[in-house]
Amino acid sequence: MELQAIQGALDAARLDGWLFCDFHHRDKLAISILGLDSGMTTRRWFYFVPPQGNPIKLVHKVEPRKLDALPGETRFYLAHTELREGLREILTGKRRVAMQYSPMNNIPYVAIVDAGTIELVRSFDVEVVSSADLVQRFEAVTGEEGFASHCDAGDAVQKVKDDAFRGMDEALRKAQHISEYDVREFILAGFESAGLTANGDIPIVAFNEHAADPHFEPTKQNAKTLHHGDTILVDLWARKLAPGSVYYDITWCGFAGQTPPPQYAQIWSAATKARDAGLDLVRRRFAEGQLCHGYEVDDAVRAVVTNAGFGPQFVHRTGHSIGSAKVHGNGANIDNLETKDERALVPGTCFSIEPGIYLEGRMAVRAEIDVFIRPSGEVVVHGPIQQELIRIG
Repeated sequence: MELQAIQGALDAARLDGWLFCDFHHRDKLAISILGLDSGMTTRRWFYFVPPQGNPIKLVHKVEPRKLDALPGETRFYLAHTELREGLREILTGKRRVAMQYSPMNNIPYVAIVDAGTIELVRSFDVEVVSSADLVQRFEAVTGEEGFASHCDAGDAVQKVKDDAFRGMDEALRKAQHISEYDVREFILAGFESAGLTANGDIPIVAFNEHAADPHFEPTKQNAKTLHHGDTILVDLWARKLAPGSVYYDITWCGFAGQTPPPQYAQIWSAATKARDAGLDLVRRRFAEGQLCHGYEVDDAVRAVVTNAGFGPQFVHRTGHSIGSAKVHGNGANIDNLETKDERALVPGTCFSIEPGIYLEGRMAVRAEIDVFIRPSGEVVVHGPIQQELIRIG
């Protein structure tokens, strides 16, 4: 637990504290940020961190040692009435307190505390504010070491991707059978050989109409065989095995032939222009020293796709936070569709920009890059950015 850093962040945000709580492991963010061993949690606990002074723990007498690993004063309760009174005493004189809560559920990734607990805290005349920005600070921000691990993973992932397309090219040229499932297994073997992990996830390899399912999972039973004239989408992500390594996540598209169908080329052009518009906005804002929010980047990207006539076919958010424990991290997402992510993009975080256009029953494209804002504020994309469709066979 980074107590000094948390208290500094609370002071900067002019908050009277951050109230953590958990019951039956519901709040994995709290467990991670506080550095707790999840262990047995059958009773409610609260942990209040003020901007100055010692934190206060409130734990049940059945599990009195639950928060012993954390600094601060320990208080106990037995009956539910004692819990309420103990919480009231902790919050007396506090005006604004952060919790894992999101007004109107705009950012559901941090909307973890149940409505009843929020009501209880508010009953003490305390304003509950969202901890979303604090969560990003302590769950998504990484230093130069994290950036270096992201680059190392990126070099390896790019090579596995290139090898996968070369394998498909060779199979076509030799008239050999190769399916979506075969390519999936080739990628996973490449990850293992390169010392990468996807934590049990499988890559997306999709031909033709399968690509119109944004989260298509190839299996032995549903896999298509690659033929000349097929469209190809490959989405793969992985990180190095070392703890704290940051994921690298890309999607590349190709065509089994030399002359892609006009509409395929059209939607590819629209997606890449939209992707580049989002990257340009982030770079411009940081160069000018201005804030850039996740929802704003989504708006900029979506406008390009909409102006190209494919707005209804762009069916997901523009991008997601990229982390180390999971490829979908706990920082700001590039989203004003599924949610309105009002968090600002901050140095030390990584996220994807991946507009997609999905023509149901026919074909699809997705143009995905990873954007890393280095601790210095430099906005970088490690590795090549696909501009032209890969042509094979």
